[in-house]
Amino acid sequence: MAFFKTQIRKSRLTPYLYILPGMLAMFMAVILPGLFTIYYSFTNYSLTHLSNWRFIGLGNFARILVGSAKGEFLGVFTWTFLWSVLSILLSFAIGLFLAMLLNNRNIRERNVYRMLLILPWALPSTITILTWRGLFNSSFGPINRMIGSFGLNPVPWLIDPNWARATCLLVNIWLAFPFMMIACLGALQGIPEELYDAGKVDGASSWQAFRHITFPLLRSATLPLLISGFAMQFGNFGTIFLLTEGGPFIKTSTLAGSTDLLATYMYKMAFGSASFDYGMAAANGLLLFFIVGGLTLLNSKLTGAFKEVDA
Repeated sequence: MAFFKTQIRKSRLTPYLYILPGMLAMFMAVILPGLFTIYYSFTNYSLTHLSNWRFIGLGNFARILVGSAKGEFLGVFTWTFLWSVLSILLSFAIGLFLAMLLNNRNIRERNVYRMLLILPWALPSTITILTWRGLFNSSFGPINRMIGSFGLNPVPWLIDPNWARATCLLVNIWLAFPFMMIACLGALQGIPEELYDAGKVDGASSWQAFRHITFPLLRSATLPLLISGFAMQFGNFGTIFLLTEGGPFIKTSTLAGSTDLLATYMYKMAFGSASFDYGMAAANGLLLFFIVGGLTLLNSKLTGAFKEVDA
């Protein structure tokens, strides 16, 4: 009897032993750094206070939201919000348009076009971004050289603040639209053809079919996608850092550049400033976490991702 009790006890412990390495890795790589970030956000820990740093309560948050860093933070926050909205809406619009084309059975070689359109997403994003950076180089980039061959002045793609923002958006949309296309294509293929046939019988035009059939049925599938995509873009780091490093830099700003997002701004606070202000960077990171985390929870609520399904 004791033997069977021991075996039952072991069988109950076995699943926990399997997940233990993963939980330890998550604790070391995610939870522990997160706890340190929360702690440092309430301190003045920096290079200038390396030996005498102390707890300052909400001082960093007050400095960011209502203090000396308010103007710089609001500028970066506003651009991050616009960046996220424009990136998601434009990439979704392009992805949906291409998905509807690829879902048309009258188009031949649809699989070939689909494979070609997936390439921007399939290739490593680092290589793609650095390639675009070379193409848009204002001095020797192929795009400006081609423009110059027509007798036109070179465009300051990555030098002028407005052009730099437009260029960053273009590259980001190039990276994002294939995923939107695949997601929309999967949702479109789940819509019964009988609905469109019934619409044709009733004399519905292509626009009316899209408005009354396609869009309502896509909305439930794509709304969580848009929210999660917005959260990801809000925390985007690689595109801006590799393409412009946050520049061109604003003259009135001591740290933030024209294209800096909250993530790159946080990085500069910690590693790009003369004081290496880790406390301010941690506070900025915590604000970013609450924004992205809130959007993630909203997305989970809409999709029911954490609801248990009865067997």
